[in-house]
Amino acid sequence: MVKVGIVGVGTVGVSVVKNLEKNREIIKSRAGKEIKVIKGVVRDPNKKRDVNIELVTDYKEVTRDPQIDIVVELMGGVDKAYEVVKDALNHGKAVVTANKALLAYHRFELQKIANTPFEYEASVAGGIPVIKALRDGLSANHIEEIKGIINGTCNYILTEMKKGRDYEEVLKEAQEKGYAEADPTFDVGGFDAAHKLLILASIAYNIDAKPEEILIEGIENINLTDIEFAKEFGYEIKLLGIAKKIGNEIELRVHPTLIKKEEMIAKVDGVMNAVSVIGDVVGETMYYGPGAGGDATASAVISDIIEIARGCIKPMLGFKIPLELDNVTLKPIDEIESKYYLRVAVNDEVGVLEKIAHILAKNNISIESFLQKPRNGYVKLLFSTHKCKEKEIKKAIKEIQELSFVLKPINYIRIEE
Repeated sequence: MVKVGIVGVGTVGVSVVKNLEKNREIIKSRAGKEIKVIKGVVRDPNKKRDVNIELVTDYKEVTRDPQIDIVVELMGGVDKAYEVVKDALNHGKAVVTANKALLAYHRFELQKIANTPFEYEASVAGGIPVIKALRDGLSANHIEEIKGIINGTCNYILTEMKKGRDYEEVLKEAQEKGYAEADPTFDVGGFDAAHKLLILASIAYNIDAKPEEILIEGIENINLTDIEFAKEFGYEIKLLGIAKKIGNEIELRVHPTLIKKEEMIAKVDGVMNAVSVIGDVVGETMYYGPGAGGDATASAVISDIIEIARGCIKPMLGFKIPLELDNVTLKPIDEIESKYYLRVAVNDEVGVLEKIAHILAKNNISIESFLQKPRNGYVKLLFSTHKCKEKEIKKAIKEIQELSFVLKPINYIRIEE
């Protein structure tokens, strides 16, 4: 029998215990051994939980229990979770975690001390087995690009806004339905997606980047005018996590993105997640499914437990020896190239378009398309540009923003083609 201890018996932890019991026979057949959760760590042992396991408050009663083979970390957070996982590894336990924030900051440190199996399928895209696909199924490939809808909250909001609904209204509904937290910043600000992207990029490129080093923007400034522009020009707006290898440099970025309606990933709506991976051997593959929720996440956690019970030992981030041929580096944010969409609210007066076009041209930016949307007392100008560098568009926006006829902060969205 494989004995499991869970640190953090909340929604996902309870679901892990229940589903291990519910599907006990098929899991035993697939793992070759019976798997049983015998102990859980909680803050409040008096809180009612519908599970029949011993509950304790000190994580060391799990990480140092000689009976326990696998420690499952589901507590969330970074510093305390890092302490718990390190203690488990140092005491010879196999580890399973769903904690993307922990891995976004400490995945390489943990890899150095992980002499036992360490699995983390549930940390990215919930129930979608994208970690296994990237680390195992696509291991013959150089990964050229990853594009992912990896935050269901943002995808739900943007999907509902296509129906003509305002951002604030949809956000409130998402909170009422439990898709968004009371403080939604971590989701709508792009930080959750960034943590997941960093994990995927580590497997694809063996690159140790931190959230503070990559481009992260959220969906808070998207409005219905942007949705209208996207529709008129055949685009969808999605919050994407994007990783690309260009030469020996890796682009890592999370932001709202205009993508053509014909792309497979553009058709993913609601709270669902999807990840597109392009390999040099296989071409494009895509992985789709529920990205959150107790049962979806528990499915991924249990698959990791089964993998460990089978005796499978893999390099944590997919590389048995250092990747010496590429020597990749993180591309500076200012050097990233993209097409852009700009929304500029201006007074309706002579010479406005000429002055804006002059600033764009001065910064090596050419206009690809243009729309003008009159409003009460002012005009919204909507531009799309040809490809330029991040530093060029930011400089141009700063200069345009300072013009006397510009009435509101300029919004911009990158275009991915």
